[in-house]
Amino acid sequence: MKISVIGAGKWGEALAHAFGQKCEVVISSKHKRDLPNFISIKEAMDLEYLVMAIPAQFVRQWLEEHFIDRGQKILVASKGIEVSTGSLLDGLFQEFIPSERLAFLSGPSFAKEVMQSLPTALVVSSTNRTLAQEYVNAFPSFIKGYVDDDVAGAEVGGAYKNVIAIAGGVCDGLSLGNNARAAMISRGLVEMSRFGAYYGARSESFLSLGGAGDLFLTASSQLSRNYRVGLGLAQGKSKDEIVKELKEVAEGIPTSKALFNISKSQDIYLPIANEVYKMIYESKEARKSVEDLLRS
Repeated sequence: MKISVIGAGKWGEALAHAFGQKCEVVISSKHKRDLPNFISIKEAMDLEYLVMAIPAQFVRQWLEEHFIDRGQKILVASKGIEVSTGSLLDGLFQEFIPSERLAFLSGPSFAKEVMQSLPTALVVSSTNRTLAQEYVNAFPSFIKGYVDDDVAGAEVGGAYKNVIAIAGGVCDGLSLGNNARAAMISRGLVEMSRFGAYYGARSESFLSLGGAGDLFLTASSQLSRNYRVGLGLAQGKSKDEIVKELKEVAEGIPTSKALFNISKSQDIYLPIANEVYKMIYESKEARKSVEDLLRS
């Protein structure tokens, strides 16, 4: 099994390291990087197995500019909701490739720890369980893999947890205590499940690795860039200041905008996500958001 990882950020590098334990792996990105086994995008398109690890908001542009359908099988490792359309990545990718050749990766997994080959458990979700199993079989010994067919659940969990992680950073940045963070994460899980129901996701998916597992990890650690966004908001920093300091993409920022838009258009009650949006895009003071959440 020869795999091409598309996207040479930290997550892409970590996935290349992981799959490289058992498979022949190359890596590619829009801009040339000084990395082992780096190849051009054109060469990457010739491989049967692709792993997509590019930021969610750039996926459509990348597919329009670079993707040539040659029957490839794709594991989507990106997480987010396209702001311009409100589309989950599954719907976006299906504009370019049939669902039976698509699988989606989820679960609690910091790139830094994957790069260190530390024990990790991940879920591969697809309507094609045979394809999902192929990717699980390619995992190294330090990754425990599970197969699932609830693609919507995996996608909603992977996207939503980044927004709740920002709220987690706000809680700790304001020194609100463990009680507050635990309550916020728990209610965030309820909110995530409510939003998932809109897309037809199974409620039990949000108690799995791709739901609660990823949420608990991301919303409580400084290894999470989205959590660090929340710390910045608690310090009164603007979105632009935070992004400049991070020097990397925090998917929770645009995803909060997508969730806000969908909650308004579809009348879905998403109080935490909406307060995160207001802190980021309307410069609402973090303590005022907390006060309003306590009253809601």
